[in-house]
Amino acid sequence: MPITMYDASIPVLQRMLRNLSAILDKAAAHSSARKIDPAVLLSMRLSPDMFPLMRQVQTATDFAKAIASRLAGREPPKWDDAEKTFDDLKLRIDRSLKLLSELDRQDIDGSETREVTVSPGGRQLTFNGADYLFRFALPNFYFHLTMTYGILRHAGVELGKRDFIGDPTSR
Repeated sequence: MPITMYDASIPVLQRMLRNLSAILDKAAAHSSARKIDPAVLLSMRLSPDMFPLMRQVQTATDFAKAIASRLAGREPPKWDDAEKTFDDLKLRIDRSLKLLSELDRQDIDGSETREVTVSPGGRQLTFNGADYLFRFALPNFYFHLTMTYGILRHAGVELGKRDFIGDPTSR
C-alpha cells in the first residue's frame, strides 16, 4: 500500500509534538531540581542571531498547524505568541495536537498536487502539496524541534536521542 499525504504528515507531526511535550517536561523538572529560573532556560539560544527556546517551540507548533491546514486547503489559524512558561508551551502543543486530531484522512489525502503558497521572509514561494511538505515544511518543523533539543542539551537537561525520536514502535 503506498504512503499517503495523511500518513506522511499528521501522525508524524503528532508523534513529534508529543515528544516535544515530554522534552519540555524534562526541562521543567531540570529547572526545578537545580533551582534555575525557568525564564532563563526559555530565553536561551544557541547563538545570538537564533531564536530563543520559547520561539523555537512556538515556531515548531506554527509549522505543525500550517502543514495540516495548508494541506487541507485551509488558511492556518493565527495564534498569539503569549506563552511565558513551560506550562504555557505545553498548552500550545496540546492546542496543535487538537487541531491535528480534528482533521480526517480525506482532508489531507490527495493534497500532493494542491497548490500551496507561503511567504517566508517576504519572499513568495509556491509549491505543490508534496514539495511543500517534504522540501519546505517538514524540514523547517524538524529544524525547530532540533534547535529546542539542542538548546536544552546545551543547558544541561538530561536528554538523549530516544527523547527526541521517541519509541520507534509506537504511533
